[in-house]
Amino acid sequence: MLRTHTCGQLNKENAGQMVELAGWVASYRNLGGLLFIDLRDRYGITQLTFNPAEVELFEQASHARLEWVIRIKGKVNARPENMVNKDMVTGEIEVAVFEIEILSKADNLPFPINNEKILAETSETLRLKYRFLDLRRPKLQAMLMKKAAIIQFMREYFIKNDFVEIQTPILANSSPEGARDFLVPSRLYPGKFYALPQAPQQFKQLLMVAGMDKYFQVAPCFRDEDTRVDRHYGEFYQLDMEMSFAGQDDVFAIMEPFAKEVTEKFSDKELITTDGEYFKRIPWREAMEVYGSDKPDLRYDLKIKVVSDLFKNTEFSVFKEILENKGVIHALKIEGGATFSRKQLDDFGALAKKKGLGGLAHFALDANGEVKSSFAKFLSEQEIEAIKNEFELKNSDLVFFASGAWLKVCQALGAIRITIANEKKLNDNKKAAWCWIVDYPMFEDSELEPGRIDFGHNPFSMPQGGLEALNTKDPLDILAYQYDLVLNGFEISSGAVRNHEPEIMYRAFEVAGYTKDDVDNKFGAMINAFKFGAPPHAGNAPGIDRLIMVLNDWDSIRDIYAFPKDGQGRDVMTDSPSAVDPKQLNELKIKLND
Repeated sequence: MLRTHTCGQLNKENAGQMVELAGWVASYRNLGGLLFIDLRDRYGITQLTFNPAEVELFEQASHARLEWVIRIKGKVNARPENMVNKDMVTGEIEVAVFEIEILSKADNLPFPINNEKILAETSETLRLKYRFLDLRRPKLQAMLMKKAAIIQFMREYFIKNDFVEIQTPILANSSPEGARDFLVPSRLYPGKFYALPQAPQQFKQLLMVAGMDKYFQVAPCFRDEDTRVDRHYGEFYQLDMEMSFAGQDDVFAIMEPFAKEVTEKFSDKELITTDGEYFKRIPWREAMEVYGSDKPDLRYDLKIKVVSDLFKNTEFSVFKEILENKGVIHALKIEGGATFSRKQLDDFGALAKKKGLGGLAHFALDANGEVKSSFAKFLSEQEIEAIKNEFELKNSDLVFFASGAWLKVCQALGAIRITIANEKKLNDNKKAAWCWIVDYPMFEDSELEPGRIDFGHNPFSMPQGGLEALNTKDPLDILAYQYDLVLNGFEISSGAVRNHEPEIMYRAFEVAGYTKDDVDNKFGAMINAFKFGAPPHAGNAPGIDRLIMVLNDWDSIRDIYAFPKDGQGRDVMTDSPSAVDPKQLNELKIKLND
């Protein structure tokens, strides 16, 4: 070994010992009479001192520059009490060097590694191009180590609960799971393609048919979808799990202690309750109506109200026409909102329009209790008093009213709710508010083909009511045994009770426009397996990177990856994606269009 200790290991109990250290030059200070070098590795920093009386050694050390890799031998000295650096783990000591070896020199750095203020102003593209340098920062190394610790905890937790870790294939078949596949051409079978798995969905269900009973995996998943602050391009990892002879409550019984423990162990957040529950179960429709989102942030009590009945006899033409056309009217009260400027009100109206509404109405009481409203002049005195009473309005309070199609109204007020919470800093980062969203619709209207029915969530979910519901109910009224686990406004996990009966599966896909042949071609292995004795089973899959990001309030999910893609899906360090040699394309029988 080139060292006896790491740079984060020594303390005053080591005083007098001869040690060998190796690492990177984090900083150096030549004071003429004394030379100091801070030596860094991933464990910490140790201060080195060089005596000018050792002329040759001092001369050699004085040539060292930032990020050179060096190895030293020296003696540990305790610092005087008044020179102890309490901000360093090794701040009680320093090492007086009597031998130095330059292991590797470094070019001038494209950006400073030890100055977070400058780094904050450095372009992400430059940092990603030199990601190997960016990763030398203690901040990013700490993030990767925390990720490793959480994954280790996950493994220990599920193994303790009798789950078996099993790896499923990376080269799989294409499957309609809501995002575009990454396709891999086959050399042995020209014209045919593998697909990288969007999730191990089919394989984990096959493992249940195989009798493995409880499975988990730290699973790589691949989806060709746009990036977001909480979604890395192309690839991510999830904690995939499945259980046999289990239903929704059984999954919750495993996941709730896990979520509670991971919050307590790996964050500084306080677990809070909603209506007295740490994991309140909220039906999807209720979540949309009350919070305007199926991933509601419950850290703040800002709730939307359904107020269609308040205007059932109105003569206000806008509301009257909406209600006659089976639309809805919802409202959101903002305490102190009457102080919003004209520009702020216009911005909220623009946000509602962006979500598909014609606009946004408001009703407020100013500081003197006078009504200030965009539509009160069209209301009766009884309606005005009804609004005041319904919302228990006080001076300076404001209510936004949104009207139109149910889903658009929900989503518009949900977006406004989030915006207001951000502006008023209601989303306290010291709190962790978990909840389950349950009872998702099994089907929805297709966005691409109006009048066509699509799966609303996961096509492999069991419809509530089974075959009878599929045969007798309006598809849009059928609920599924599907559920999402949500933390502070982010979807952390999605799961379901699986559809394990071939007859029900064929019928569910038929409702969504797939023929029996379509199902056999796409999911032949799984549905064939179900014909040989399939146990009822259920599971879910928390997104590991998103969970870590939310627990720690980190700004971007990309920092949690050692070598992430940028916002456009490129790896600027390795220049990926890149063109390939025409010979490789010829082997795959692929010809590029001009």
